Formats: sequence, structure tokens, C-alpha cells
Amino acid sequence: MVTQLQPKTKTRVPLTRERVLDAAIKLADEGGIEALSMRKLGQELGVEAMSLYNHVENKEDILDGMVDVIVARIELITEGPDWKVLMRNQVMAARAVMSRHQWAPGVIETRTKMSMPMLKFFDTVGGIFLDGGFSVDLMHHAMHALGSRVLGFTQELYDDSDAFEADPEVKAIMLKQMSAEYPNITRIIEEISHDDPILGSGCDSDFEFAFAIDLILDGLERARAPS
Repeated sequence: MVTQLQPKTKTRVPLTRERVLDAAIKLADEGGIEALSMRKLGQELGVEAMSLYNHVENKEDILDGMVDVIVARIELITEGPDWKVLMRNQVMAARAVMSRHQWAPGVIETRTKMSMPMLKFFDTVGGIFLDGGFSVDLMHHAMHALGSRVLGFTQELYDDSDAFEADPEVKAIMLKQMSAEYPNITRIIEEISHDDPILGSGCDSDFEFAFAIDLILDGLERARAPS
């Protein structure tokens, strides 16, 4: 007698808050934060959108959770030859994480609560300053001076990428029109534009970021040194 084997039923992975946040991060990484919706998130997880509300309150709660996950992924640097190297390495560790999640800085800028992962990160940063000989008052000023850079990104006033990606003929006409009234800005656009096959066109954002960090840390070192 031939025994007929019954097909195995696929075990369904339980839905958890962690899975919801991981799926949300995946969607944002692939399509930007605008690609994230409760409906798409439910499709990604293979559940009805309403099931998500057993694990998250709403979309704002998801965004808060996504930021917490990203910040928790930043390596906390605790060893270095001096405070300045230690701080630079900490900031660049944060930048490495933010560079993998291009949507994260924009979302962080909209958050209004200081969560536990964020508190842990800033507590580590504060410890670097205090262990490096900073007074509490100077540490406070240093935090303000670094601003969002301590988390690995710069809050830009405007997006100038279009100025470098325009068609060459259109760009030439635009620069000619601008040069009479805005000569200094025109010089910037003309001189930092290039067609390097590796760097592409426009500003090298990593260089500009590191330049600003080194400038700030050098200034803080002079402020920290005794008179």
C-alpha cells in the first residue's frame, strides 16, 4: 500500500513590531519615504493593513520606530587616542549609517521626541566631550555647534542638485542670465561643476561634510584648551 504524503503547510512568521519596522525601512530604502504607506506595508508583510495596528499606533509611530532602529544601528565609539579623533570617528560612524538610508535625515528632522536610542547616542557623545576635558557648559555649546552633523548629516538650506544636472545648453543660458545680477553665486556654480566619471557632477557631499566637521572640531579644541 502506497502512503500518500500530505504537503507541509507553510509556517507563518508571527507579525511583530520589529518585523513591521524592518519592512517599513526596506520600503523607504527602495522607494524613498514617500513610498511608505500602511497599505504598501501590509502588502510587503503579506497581511491586511488593519493588522498592523496591533503593533503600531499609526504612521507617525512607525516613523518614530524607524528612526529608533536606524539610530540604534550606529556603532558607539568608545576608544581613541584623544577626544577629537574619537568624536570624528563617532560622527563618521553615524554618517555611514545615514548614507545607507537616504530618507532618514529628513524623517529625523521632523521628530519631536527624544527616544531611548537617541538618548543613548547623545549620552555617548556627551561622554566623549566630558572625558576629553570639556566643561559641561562648553559641551552644551559644542552640541549646538555640531547640530545634526553629530548624527551624520547636514541640514541643507536648499537642494542645489538641479543646478548641476541641467542640460549643458540650458545651464549655459541660465548662468549667462544669472551672472549680471548674482556674480558670486554664478562663480560657485561654474567652478564646482565637473564631469568626473567617479564623483559625478556638483558638490562632493562627503568631502563637504568632513570639511565642516574638521573645522568645528578644530575650533572646539581651541575653546577647550586652557588659556
